[in-house]
Amino acid sequence: MSITHTAPTLASCSQLLPANSLTYTYAVSELDTVSFGILSFHWVSNEQCVSAVMLLVDPGLYIGNAADLNDSQALASAAISHILSVDSVEPAPLLIADEKIRRKWINVLDEATSDLLSHMDNCFLEQLICFCYKAGQSRSATIITAYLMKKYQLGFTEAYHRLKAVKQDVQVNSGFEEQLCLYEIMQYDVDTSTALYKQYRLTKIIQKYPELQHVPSELFAIDPAHSSSPEVSYRCRKCRRALFHGSNILSHLVGEGTPAFVHKKSNNLTGDIQCTSYFIEPMQWMEQALLGVMDGQLLCPKCSAKLGSFSWYGDQCSCGRWVSPAFQLHRNRVDDI
Repeated sequence: MSITHTAPTLASCSQLLPANSLTYTYAVSELDTVSFGILSFHWVSNEQCVSAVMLLVDPGLYIGNAADLNDSQALASAAISHILSVDSVEPAPLLIADEKIRRKWINVLDEATSDLLSHMDNCFLEQLICFCYKAGQSRSATIITAYLMKKYQLGFTEAYHRLKAVKQDVQVNSGFEEQLCLYEIMQYDVDTSTALYKQYRLTKIIQKYPELQHVPSELFAIDPAHSSSPEVSYRCRKCRRALFHGSNILSHLVGEGTPAFVHKKSNNLTGDIQCTSYFIEPMQWMEQALLGVMDGQLLCPKCSAKLGSFSWYGDQCSCGRWVSPAFQLHRNRVDDI
């Protein structure tokens, strides 16, 4: 079966579907030179498949039709061996079983608040990439764009335009677009230990748990008082109780000082833009104070001395930079050891 096409485009084929049809799409790949293929089909209510044309996105990357999914010769000729589905519904089994084809499912809704960034590097394995493809407009387009960014070291805009040149109807939602921009800033490596990723994760937690009643316990960093880590620790100046490690600090770019303030807290008239607080990730000793409460004070868990404040909405550093969410401890209330 040839993978070249002169037939109608995938977009025009999809218009043949009835309004109440269900859509299932799959992407597959095998990589000798880190490439992948995508095969797509639309499964209608009468269990008939509407075929779509296989489009070449990149060497080894294809958008194809349902017949290819169950044609072992076609799959072999396209070097397709892996299927990844990115959808909120687990995909149905292949019509023709093939033990050589491996599958993976990532459960993600097509919503701006959904997290795809955390999964991106899991789609880029050594020698292969697994992909899914639903309507090809948002979730799958996001993963494909991330792949192009990583492979060619491209910025989001250029990689996205490359994809749109092949399939014009792709439309990454605003939340996924922000995640792709962050992926670019992170230099195509999702390092969960970085301040940038931790701040991103906190933002997603707020979106997922707006009432802050069922925040997962793993969100809270290990209490240094119960850790044997050799890291530099910061302690309460009054009672010397360990509060956080250097790795818990969420650094930010210095703002513009007093002119950056837009509310009544802009009372720094000295022109000094030095940050006077440490902004950190939420710690285990803060958990009871943070759950179900949008803002408040942060007290030492041992001596109850006032250390700073928190706001899930966000707060402004003395340097003028807005940090959201914000868990800040005043530098003059802690010492580093």
